[in-house]
Amino acid sequence: MNLLLWGAAPYVTIALLVAGTIWRYRHDKFGWTSRSSQLHESKLLKVASPVFHFGLLMVVGGHVLGLLVPEGMTEFFGIDEETYHVVSLAAGTVAGFAAIGGLALLLWRRLRTPAVRQSTSRSDRYMYLVLALALIAGLATTLIDNGFRGPYDYRLTVGPWFRGILLLHPQPSLMANAPIDYQLHTGLGMLLFALWPFSRLVHAFSAPIQYLTRPYVVYRSRERERVGTRTPRRGWE
Repeated sequence: MNLLLWGAAPYVTIALLVAGTIWRYRHDKFGWTSRSSQLHESKLLKVASPVFHFGLLMVVGGHVLGLLVPEGMTEFFGIDEETYHVVSLAAGTVAGFAAIGGLALLLWRRLRTPAVRQSTSRSDRYMYLVLALALIAGLATTLIDNGFRGPYDYRLTVGPWFRGILLLHPQPSLMANAPIDYQLHTGLGMLLFALWPFSRLVHAFSAPIQYLTRPYVVYRSRERERVGTRTPRRGWE
């Protein structure tokens, strides 16, 4: 079972994520969107969406630092284990509550607004459920194992296991020895990434970076002094 969960399942997840994303892009380009519902309700969205995305960005950044950066590298830069633990606990708690709080507001908005509720698809319901459970499990690992129970150095088990998966050298025993809440959080995370290409989350791969370098749009006003000989007409004519 450990070999299937922590040795084979990660590669199945990666295959579904990559192949599903390519399939979605080739066969559903017009559905590659978050399906914005801002026209139906905007007041609560202006608060919930920034809070959720801010927390989610912090969550992603924490996972990148915790899983991809070895312990020896932080020690090389003079960051001892105690300092790393305090920063990780504080930042992880803020990120977790922000992401869960923002998601809760988005779900409340979706439930209380009839037009938004009717636009919710079945895949959206599954995605929201898995995303909420994954965030709650992640916050539980931060508060329980790194808070109440004392510091747990996941960089000796979960981190090497994750890097081993990417380096095609899986070590299922490392993840099998991790606490149960870490295993639950990891399992829900793999399920979320497996569902990613088939849900609205796929829009995260289309960040509008080109807007930073695109040329300005020039707007010209209609004045009495016109260029050319054509008589100006109304816009709808």
